[in-house]
Amino acid sequence: MQKIIIRNLRLRCLIGINPDEQKEKQDVLINIAIWANLSKALKSDQIGDTINYWEVNKKVIHLVEESKFNLVESVADKIADICLEDKRANKVKVRVEKTKALKSAESVGVEIIKERG
Repeated sequence: MQKIIIRNLRLRCLIGINPDEQKEKQDVLINIAIWANLSKALKSDQIGDTINYWEVNKKVIHLVEESKFNLVESVADKIADICLEDKRANKVKVRVEKTKALKSAESVGVEIIKERG
């Protein structure tokens, strides 16, 4: 089993339950790990034999920047679903953090793990 990682993807989205949070986009920090059997790609060195992280990244950017969310939990769940669209993905871990939610903390967020099945 191998793991594909997208680390510290910084995006902006409308997120939050307070009315002022729904008026202006906020910074979010996203980390993704996708577990899959990529042994074929290790031998072939061909993009078609692996999960294309560029495509995953593009879909995540579109989802986050073009949608409106109340909770970071919802964002993380939708991102996990995107990652599991590729049938080679067995498990995914997604962390979504709001970087300016609390003045006394660097960030607040949620981390979820989803498995195929």
